[in-house]
Amino acid sequence: MVKAAERFERRRRRVRYALKVNGNGRLRLSVFRSGRHIYGQVIDDAEGRTLVAASTLDKTLRGELKTGADKNAAHRVGLLLAERAKAAGIETVMFDRGGYKYHGRVKALADGAREGGLQF
Repeated sequence: MVKAAERFERRRRRVRYALKVNGNGRLRLSVFRSGRHIYGQVIDDAEGRTLVAASTLDKTLRGELKTGADKNAAHRVGLLLAERAKAAGIETVMFDRGGYKYHGRVKALADGAREGGLQF
């Protein structure tokens, strides 16, 4: 029987491979979801560095949010990430959901980033 962690890793590899094949060198918006917080970062895979990042741990959001583990918080992180990306001159990215389903907090972060002006 395949364990949950193995299924997650398989999904993550499958998504990452599809992005690599179809990405054409575009920047990648990667999402990490924990039990208490959500993180998003725009990564340049060619150089191997993070260009822009935002999370529920940022000082600008920490005081405003009741918790970092709900859809409202994820939406706010997406908006903040898009704002920072626009300031850095980034407009188009690929969305890397990792091994997570495109649902709930992950979808809320993506919707916030789109609402903030990022295209993917």
